[in-house]
Amino acid sequence: MKINKALWLTFCLLWAPSALPAKMRVLTTTQDLAALAEEIGRDHVAVDFIAKGYQDPHFVEPKPSYLLKMKKADLFIQVGLELEVAWAPALLTNARNPKILPGNPGFLDASVGCEILQISSGPVDRSMGDIHPFGNPHYWLSPANGRVIAANIAKKLYALDPDNEAAYRQNIAAFNAKLDQKQKEWQALASELKGTSVVTYHNSWPNFARSFGLSVANFIEIRPGVPPSPAHLENLMRQMRAEKIPLILVEPYFDSKLPQKIARDTGAVLIVISPSVGSKKEIKNYFDLFDHNLELLTESAAKSGKRSL
Repeated sequence: MKINKALWLTFCLLWAPSALPAKMRVLTTTQDLAALAEEIGRDHVAVDFIAKGYQDPHFVEPKPSYLLKMKKADLFIQVGLELEVAWAPALLTNARNPKILPGNPGFLDASVGCEILQISSGPVDRSMGDIHPFGNPHYWLSPANGRVIAANIAKKLYALDPDNEAAYRQNIAAFNAKLDQKQKEWQALASELKGTSVVTYHNSWPNFARSFGLSVANFIEIRPGVPPSPAHLENLMRQMRAEKIPLILVEPYFDSKLPQKIARDTGAVLIVISPSVGSKKEIKNYFDLFDHNLELLTESAAKSGKRSL
């Protein structure tokens, strides 16, 4: 049986795999930055990250697989302010990918232009704990800073992938419109929290607290990264009872046994709160992060039945 050559050629053209354009490879240090990169890049980027949302991003054990990811990346995005200082610089140095090194086009410090709190005004040494002299690195926990981070990512994508600039501009416009709407919802929820005092395990929440009207009264750590002494715990619980502080916030990567004891002894409500996208399976994107935390806080504040104003 003879096969018509023209028919066969048509068949091959129809069924041959199409040559799809290569996606920009974006690698971020944290899952929060990855979520924002996905919002802006969408179909034109392949996004991966190193620190999962339920991990402490200060302390990540370097793995050979991370070097492979970095070697393939077109764009590397970090939180900065020395959050990743214990592990990211060594990975960058050993990845053998010069285009993502600091100062080169494929490197982005997401903190540029953000509102950074608690910048040190004097000398810093190890006796002060894990102090970040350039400011508190948990700045993504402010929606206003999320907007700036998204703009930083968009500008990088315009420069590295100009063929898809129109799509990136459309995506960031959609992101900003959704953020405008969500901020109205979040502020309505936060109106119930204004002035509420909280104790947190680690100093992760200054930007979040400023955004939503909470007051961080003290920390369980005696200094950032330094476990509390018995004297510190005694003074802390005395303060909580005197000021009737209703809530204790602890990140999921810290042991909750001590916060549970403090909650029992003071009558406060303990909340395991999420500092990052991915810290719980239902927190899949940047908007989910604030939805979840604000709903949890308002429910827990109502449950506590008391406020410290």
